[in-house]
Amino acid sequence: MCRNIRTLHNFDPPANTEEIHASALQYVRKISGSTKPSQANAEAFDQAVVAVEAATRTLLDQLVTSAPPKNREVEAAKAKARSEKRFAAA
Repeated sequence: MCRNIRTLHNFDPPANTEEIHASALQYVRKISGSTKPSQANAEAFDQAVVAVEAATRTLLDQLVTSAPPKNREVEAAKAKARSEKRFAAA
């Protein structure tokens, strides 16, 4: 359920709105235990996603690091290699 929650800090280019939204949505889904809320809970669910997005953007804007930015393609390749190694062992 949390596949889209990824590290968003210290990438070049920085995390975009879609990535932040996807992570916020997955977080709210995980916490609520629901991938699609009922009509009675839809407004609270949507408000929570907006609040998590805002908090995430604030956090990312305020974090500082002396490490060089990571490359998205290189990190994706590393993750794929780890996944292949993990599932090949099974």
